[in-house]
Amino acid sequence: MKRVLIVKVTSLGDIVQALPVVADVKRAFPGVEVDWAADEAFAEVVHWSESVDRVLCAPLRRFKKARRWGDFKAIAASIAELRAYRYDFIIDIHGVYKSAIIAFLARSSKRIGYQSQDLGERGAAFAYTGRFGPRPQCNAWHGMRISAGEALGYEVEGPAVYNLRLPDPAAAPFEANSAPVAALFHATSKDDKKWPLPHWVAVGRELAQRGFRVVLPWGSEGERAEAEQIASQLPGSAVLPKLSVTEIAQMIDACALVVGTDTGFVHLAHALQKRTVMIFVATSPSHCGIEAPFRSISIGDGHSVPSIAEALEAIDYVHSEPGVVVMRHGSAAA
Repeated sequence: MKRVLIVKVTSLGDIVQALPVVADVKRAFPGVEVDWAADEAFAEVVHWSESVDRVLCAPLRRFKKARRWGDFKAIAASIAELRAYRYDFIIDIHGVYKSAIIAFLARSSKRIGYQSQDLGERGAAFAYTGRFGPRPQCNAWHGMRISAGEALGYEVEGPAVYNLRLPDPAAAPFEANSAPVAALFHATSKDDKKWPLPHWVAVGRELAQRGFRVVLPWGSEGERAEAEQIASQLPGSAVLPKLSVTEIAQMIDACALVVGTDTGFVHLAHALQKRTVMIFVATSPSHCGIEAPFRSISIGDGHSVPSIAEALEAIDYVHSEPGVVVMRHGSAAA
């Protein structure tokens, strides 16, 4: 085995959670080179992986929205780069038309994808010469690791290894020797995934009492307005300025705690081994959740709104490892 191509095109959280597949492949086949094909909008995330040898990207999402000639030319140029090497295997762990087209255009006689019932778009099946086994009974993230192992003939071992290295920030996100920072990711891609604003206020107040400095990131103007509404009721909290994806990642890396809904940046916090609580309101924690003993936890059942008490219990849990300071009401206890 000399070279493998992983195809996972979008989105931020899905790409982050798929990255451990690369470490698995490299453990199973020492010396193998692993390339990754992604949408240009998320390529920087793949570049953070020290395990990926070559990142292939094209502005697929942007072209779909704007249909600009420059983006079309960039996509055409990316095809030549995609075909620069012949792959021993192509593993499509996305399973939609655009990922299947990438797999089909790349040079390999072995293109593996999901079975028809497991595809995001069934028409994607045209591209594959082989299929994964039935979707395993586990969360989506571990399932991708198992499927890739089935395709390449190895057993998945140990916890997920993300192997991320962020670029150094131009300036420290927060002042040195300041209070530990807790980031509240209140924003979501869909309204039905939102946690009520009064819940965020209650949790923020409790964190402030425990000695945390609360910060609120945002992406759109609507999200900024909601962040300002929360911050107006949290003395000492801060609404962050508009940040790039890389800047948000660097901010997360400087935090002591991240609490947020089922979004890509909260998945990234987990991958960066931050103490993380993920709140599920309308999506499945058993399928999309995060978990690491005493460090990351998912709350909610995906059908109802988790309570403030559940969130605070989860925060206690991710700070409950023996030897880790648990902050309560401004005091510290071992």
